[in-house]
Amino acid sequence: PDAEPHVVGDRVYVYGSHDIFNGLNFCLGDYVCWSAPVDDLGNWRYEGCIYKREQDPAAPRIRLTNGLAAPDMVQGPDGRFYLYYFMGGTKMISVAVCDEPAGKYEFYGYVHDKKGDRLGERPGDEPQFDPGVLTEGARTYLYTGFCGRGDKTRHGAMATVLGPDMITIEEEPVFVAPGGEYA
Repeated sequence: PDAEPHVVGDRVYVYGSHDIFNGLNFCLGDYVCWSAPVDDLGNWRYEGCIYKREQDPAAPRIRLTNGLAAPDMVQGPDGRFYLYYFMGGTKMISVAVCDEPAGKYEFYGYVHDKKGDRLGERPGDEPQFDPGVLTEGARTYLYTGFCGRGDKTRHGAMATVLGPDMITIEEEPVFVAPGGEYA
C-alpha cells in the first residue's frame, strides 16, 4: 500500500509500505522496492528489501504492531537518494539515505530544527504522518499530515522547507490544507 512512483534515469521505481499476511496491523513489513523500464511498464523487477525497520533507532522502543508507513523518496542536491518515512508509535519523520534509488538504505536521522529538536516532538508541534517530498535545487519541501473526520487533534496538512542536508528545517511548518474537522 501507499505506493509512490519515481522516475530515475530510464526506470520507474515504486516505494511503498509492506503489509504482512495476517499481521496485527498495517505496514508491518520492511520496505521493498519494485522497478520497471519507463517504456515497458509490464516488465516489473523486484529490487528486494531496501530498508529494515530495526535500522531505525526508535524501532526497539515501539510495539511490534506499529509499522513503517507511506514512504517517499527524493534525490537530493548531492545526488544521493533520501527515503522519508513515518514509523507508527512516533510523532516524527525519519530519513534513510542511499547512493542508488533501490540500494540498501542506511538510517540518516530525524527531521529536526537547527537546535537538533525533532519535528513532531517539540512543544506546539502536531504529530507528523505520511511524508511526501519534493526537491528543487537546494530546497526540499516536506509535506506531512493526516487529519480525518473526527480528529480534532490535528489541524491539517503541513509543508516544511528543509535545507540542502535534506533533514534540517529551514522554514517552519505551515498549514497548506485544513483537516477534516476544520475544512
